[in-house]
Parts: sequence; C-alpha cells; structure tokens
Amino acid sequence: QVQLVESGGGTAQAGGSLRLSCAASGRTFTMGWFRQAPGKEREFVAAISRGNYITNYADSVKGRFTISRDNVKNTVYLQMNSLKPEDTAIYYCAARTSVTAATMPSLGSYNYWGQGTQVTVSS
Repeated sequence: QVQLVESGGGTAQAGGSLRLSCAASGRTFTMGWFRQAPGKEREFVAAISRGNYITNYADSVKGRFTISRDNVKNTVYLQMNSLKPEDTAIYYCAARTSVTAATMPSLGSYNYWGQGTQVTVSS
C-alpha cells in the first residue's frame, strides 16, 4: 500500500507560479499529475518515469509546467509557471507501483492516487 500526500496548492494570479509536491510512502514507478475542473472529467497534466526521467506533458501545459522527481525522497514535483485561469482545478498526484506498457496519460494505469489539492488562478 502506497500513500500519496500532495501539498503546495493555493491561489495565484494569472501569469503567476505555484509549485506542487507529492510525497509517496513507498517505492513508485511512473508518477503523474492529473487535474479535474468543476463539471469536467479528470485529465492528464504531466508524468515522469522513475529510472530515466522520461517526461510527458499535455499540450495545454507544455512550455509552462515542469515535472520532476527525487527518487531518494520518493517525491514528485510540478512547477507551474505562466498560470492561466483555465488551469484552475483540483490537482491529483498519481503513481504506478509496477511497470506497464500503458501510455503515461492513461488514467486507469495508475493504481494509487492522492487526495487532491486545489489550485485557483484568478484573472
């Protein structure tokens, strides 16, 4: 059993920055961030593999968000710059605890999820 604890959410103005963190209680493989805005489905934001730090980003955040991880601390980060009001959502950390052929954006391929942290961007 792996627990994921997110932190770093909050409120920012458009153009501002926030940094999210997610600490895992055990070893994980690929870790990712997803988000869910009111009335919308949960969507992929970014993910990073464990061994070779391969990253994948949603088109909507490319060039603005950066995902990174510290395997010693079992922690993944999401640096969010140039925030837009449409980035407002609950952000969820997700982790895989086994190797899979599924693509990184595949929501169903992650078997552990955090409780979510609110990010609000004002215009």
